[in-house]
Amino acid sequence: MTNLNLLKKICLTPGAPGYEQKIRELVIQEVTPLVDEVSIDAMGSVTALKRGKGNKKIMCAAHIDEIGFMVTHINKNGFIRFDTLGGFDAKTLTSQRVIIHGKKDIIGVMGCKPVHLMKAEERGKPLPATEYFIDTGMKKEEVAKYISVGNSITRERELIEMGECVNSKSLDNRVSVFILLETLRNLKDVEVPHDLYAVFTVQEEVGLRGAISSAHQIDPDFGFALDVTIAFDVPGASPHEMVTQLGEGAAIKIKDGSVISDYRMVEYMKTTANNHKIKWQPEVLPAGGTDSGGIQRYGKKGAITGAISIPTRYIHQTIEMANKRDITDCISLLTTCISDLDKYDWSFK
Repeated sequence: MTNLNLLKKICLTPGAPGYEQKIRELVIQEVTPLVDEVSIDAMGSVTALKRGKGNKKIMCAAHIDEIGFMVTHINKNGFIRFDTLGGFDAKTLTSQRVIIHGKKDIIGVMGCKPVHLMKAEERGKPLPATEYFIDTGMKKEEVAKYISVGNSITRERELIEMGECVNSKSLDNRVSVFILLETLRNLKDVEVPHDLYAVFTVQEEVGLRGAISSAHQIDPDFGFALDVTIAFDVPGASPHEMVTQLGEGAAIKIKDGSVISDYRMVEYMKTTANNHKIKWQPEVLPAGGTDSGGIQRYGKKGAITGAISIPTRYIHQTIEMANKRDITDCISLLTTCISDLDKYDWSFK
């Protein structure tokens, strides 16, 4: 895997749902030299168009938002209450630093009731998110100079390499943003079979909102979503619970909570991976949704849709982990799936 510095930059750039300004700026900067046209829709999703020779449309989507928070109240002592933006397991908030994006960025820490003061029946039970607050170390007067109700909050954590893996906050879904950019880099001087719409969508974590809007506007014939998926390949997991495993290649989505992938697309992706000797594994995710659901259903005529998923441990924590070889396999699979699209019989059979 190359270009690790770009992945680090993408992961560190903030962008909670509805507040994707900074990550959008970075995406536009990186994608503009790789395509023919770049546009931004009213919601803030970025569409990068690479023109092809055919008369159909291919949509590839990677969401740019990350789970985060919003300031809802500042009390008389300067402590901040918040609401979540996206799905959180509240126990992962303990011992975390965050960044409040006000008039300037302010570091805070997640606080809650000390275990020493908990009643016996409270101990050993995870606290709900409503029991946490953010401490900036400042009095209310100082906090109020920079922070207001409605400001976004993101988590603070660096990307590091660990053995064969990368470990960071917000690999969901910044690793997919990276994969889509690297795929466009691979295709820069390649004639693609049809117009390729690479869409960097907003507000996926709160309901696939950007993908729904973009799919309705583009009305694609073919769709590829990019997102992380669960790798529960850890001690105590039964084989049927693992979903995917790190190091076993790109995951080809068969189903999740938002989509049943088109069987033609699943077969095409498997065949393409085998023909190009790309390591892959199947993915059946019992719950959770991805932009594939938006792409498949919200074009005017529907779309032949599937997804490439990146096996990831500890999703929605600040220690998300993905294998570097799997990331490379995902780039290779998406590149070849786009390039070979006209070599497959897409009729119903």
